[in-house]
Amino acid sequence: MKRPYRVVVAKPGLDGHDRGAKTITRALRDHGFEVIYTGLHQTPEQIAETVLQEDADAVGLSLLSGAHLTLFPRVMDELRSRDLGDVLIFGGGVIPDSDAGVLKQQGVSEIFGPGSSLKAIAEWLEATLDEREKVSK
Repeated sequence: MKRPYRVVVAKPGLDGHDRGAKTITRALRDHGFEVIYTGLHQTPEQIAETVLQEDADAVGLSLLSGAHLTLFPRVMDELRSRDLGDVLIFGGGVIPDSDAGVLKQQGVSEIFGPGSSLKAIAEWLEATLDEREKVSK
């Protein structure tokens, strides 16, 4: 890892299940990331404000409620409204492949479904942020 990247892990909307978000938070911390977990029931505005205040490099959105096609784009809009359009966005949860494709076309870098390897997620995030760091210099 080129430097300790800051990652916000957030649960947008009314989804009340956070085991996956807490698990990925721990795995990313163990891998060397600085992770800020926002907790349950966050609005897109709250998530974007946290990303801004924490000067985060990436935001991971965890959603099981089925509202991903509504909430992910709203978070991205809020990030852009704060000039944070360059923040890496990734997601996880129960998201059908067809919806994952739509989200990727809208700017989400990657979607990780149930059963995804925590090690693979952390390695992907590290490699992706390292590459961005290299390109921006």
